[in-house]
Amino acid sequence: MSTFFVILIGQILVNNYVMCQFFGICPFLGVSKKVDTALGMGLAVTFVITIASFFTWLVQNFLLVPLHLEYLHTIAFILVIAVLVQVVENALKKLSYSLYQALGVYLPLITTNCVVLAVAINNITDGYNLLESTFSGCCSALGFTLALLLLAGIRERMELSNMPKWMQGFPGALIMAGLMAISFMGFGGLI
Repeated sequence: MSTFFVILIGQILVNNYVMCQFFGICPFLGVSKKVDTALGMGLAVTFVITIASFFTWLVQNFLLVPLHLEYLHTIAFILVIAVLVQVVENALKKLSYSLYQALGVYLPLITTNCVVLAVAINNITDGYNLLESTFSGCCSALGFTLALLLLAGIRERMELSNMPKWMQGFPGALIMAGLMAISFMGFGGLI
């Protein structure tokens, strides 16, 4: 049980892919203007990363390793991720068209979001079993969602504040993202 606690704290706070490793910055900055949109993107990424962690572990251990094709894991993982993103995109188009439109170009870009691939590869590199790999993927995605929601909340508040002209909009978002990253780096002493 302590392994799962270490994974939980490690993936959400200590080794947060966005704040500490700087993966997934493009959607992090692009979709963080509104909390609603950030939550939708976070949920989509959480679904994709969690399911991708499950399926990439299966592909690695039941296909690539037995056939001695481990060197193809990056290509195989990208194919798994691309299929999952298509499933999410089609589901959102049917279930929540307004969210589908709000996410815009960032939704299909989940396929090329380096955080999704990094989690899948790191799960294999860290030697996690199927359950640990899936849990790690879920926790990593929740860390991504947490960072996205925090920045979206800050950006919404900044829009209502009387900010200096040079800090309005994207420059202020970059400054806030940098300050958030510094604060997340402080969690490094936890584990």
